[in-house]
Amino acid sequence: MTARTHPFGKDLRAVLALGVPLAGSHLAQFLLAVTDTIMLGWYGVLDLAAGVIGAALFFTVFIFGTGFANAVMPMVATAAASDDDTEVRRSTRMGLWLSIAFGIAVLPFFWFSGTFLTLAQQPADVVPLAEVYLRIIGLSLVPGLAVMVLKNYLAALGRTQVALWLTLGAVVLNIGLNWILIFGNLGAPELGVRGAALASIAVQIATVLGLALYCALLPSLRRYALFQRFWRPDWAAMGLVWRLGWPIGVALVAETALFSAAAIMVGWIGTHELAAHGIALEITALLFMVHLGFSNAATVLVGRARGRRDQQALRGNARAATFLSISFALATMVVYIVFGPQLVGVFLSPDEPARDVIITIGASFLVIAAVFQLADGAQVMGMGLLRGVQDTRVPMWIAAFSYWGLGLPVAYVFGIRLGWGGEGVWAGLAVGLSAAALALMWRFWRGPGRSDAAPWALAR
Repeated sequence: MTARTHPFGKDLRAVLALGVPLAGSHLAQFLLAVTDTIMLGWYGVLDLAAGVIGAALFFTVFIFGTGFANAVMPMVATAAASDDDTEVRRSTRMGLWLSIAFGIAVLPFFWFSGTFLTLAQQPADVVPLAEVYLRIIGLSLVPGLAVMVLKNYLAALGRTQVALWLTLGAVVLNIGLNWILIFGNLGAPELGVRGAALASIAVQIATVLGLALYCALLPSLRRYALFQRFWRPDWAAMGLVWRLGWPIGVALVAETALFSAAAIMVGWIGTHELAAHGIALEITALLFMVHLGFSNAATVLVGRARGRRDQQALRGNARAATFLSISFALATMVVYIVFGPQLVGVFLSPDEPARDVIITIGASFLVIAAVFQLADGAQVMGMGLLRGVQDTRVPMWIAAFSYWGLGLPVAYVFGIRLGWGGEGVWAGLAVGLSAAALALMWRFWRGPGRSDAAPWALAR
């Protein structure tokens, strides 16, 4: 098949058709956490602190568990492109099995989370409330991970709109339930942070039921018989999902933990710096969801091309996805540099005494984030491309070394030892993410992305 069969414009449209709804779904998912933070902030400082600490710990565990869901996406895309309906069903079903098993296995960690929070020297008045929050919200992990598996299954089959609309509906439901359960409206008890946790459970259960019904009842998806004899184990398929999934989870946790460590170091510097760090990170995380959507689209399209053994399509889709991610990163660089103070100011009350100080610090972080965003977009795109060819083990080591072997030490030396402050910590983040971006992109384009490569034989 010649390159002419895959003109660049066609590849761009293919990436946009998948990537835009996926990015929208990620943005909506992000808004779930944002609405919890805002509404707990309206309720009380103690409950907000417990929710923030608890959510950070929950998210770290959750992000590792999503490794199995992320393994399902390339496996289903490749199998569907090969017209292997049985393999589509096997991969998705065992992804659900592993996600459910993981969610149950970590419940004791949530139950005894107070011990870990105490060892981490968190405020004594916050720990008991945060432990209660984690004991409740831990029950949402199983349905939450199942949601991720089904979303990735549908994305691999090109069904991205339903996940977007269901996630937007989940945001509305979450706001309503928070209003009732946190504040005690409509005759409900006033539960504070406990109410936010209960709302999260209800939202995840409602979402997974909606996705499951869609998967089971849509006529075009019945051919996969996803839930037929769901209780029967498939050890071979489970082994494949496990081998692809756990390295993805480790790589995701390595990146998440880098940002958590950065927050701790900025906290050593000062309260104003920590506030500015949190705001700047919230802004960059919001826009990062667009890069993540394009990365997921790249995983699906590369996985499909791999299933068809179409190397020209694989390269064309990879080029288009990379082009879109870089273009968006360049646009955000301009926004951060030109509008940084205004963006930070949105998060602060006009009456905040330290408003001007925090805006100045936050704007300086966003200048560094101009480079940071470019590197972050490139590394997540490199991950997505390599997942498409089912290469996850070496990328895990690349991520671990880049984030913890380079990024964290540089952040500590620049920010703490050399006294560069928060800007030094952020420079360390940029170094770690840039190293990961270069290594991951090199691995793809010098390996499965070469014109003469055979990536259908490169599964790790």
